[in-house]
Amino acid sequence: MTSSLVLTFVSHDKPGLVSAISEKIATAGGSWLESRLARLAGEFAGIVLISVPDANASGLTAALHSLEETGLRITVARTTPAEPALSYRTLELELLGQDRPGIVRDVTHALNQLGANIEEFSSSIESAPFTGETMFRAAARLRVPGGVTTEEVRKILERLAEEMMVDLAASESEDA
Repeated sequence: MTSSLVLTFVSHDKPGLVSAISEKIATAGGSWLESRLARLAGEFAGIVLISVPDANASGLTAALHSLEETGLRITVARTTPAEPALSYRTLELELLGQDRPGIVRDVTHALNQLGANIEEFSSSIESAPFTGETMFRAAARLRVPGGVTTEEVRKILERLAEEMMVDLAASESEDA
């Protein structure tokens, strides 16, 4: 039998972080299944899904925590297999607008009202061509209940777009 572990970590960015983590996983006979890693403001953060033989899970957890003496902040959580998803639709969302406090809050609040679950979210700040205004850009992959149509998502986001002065687009994902 195997255990699934979700590892999250944050550290001041420096060479060798991913190598040190992957070495501990491989030594324990584990497999690095899926991850999202990024450098932000001089920090390096990640979330990793790991599969490891049950007998090695506790040892791997201890080995990963031993990296904390290098300044790595780490959390390891055992996971259980996800229950089969009920009927859902996967949507891709793109947002571009003038940066202002509360954009993420307002969009996620509207999505929450629809029962949407955010599976992936990325955002950045950029300068608008010609004007140099600070623009906020975000992309998300969402799961919405099967009874919620793409048109309903568009309507609630269009109302929000009018209030926030942003461009929003929602489209059905190809992996739906």
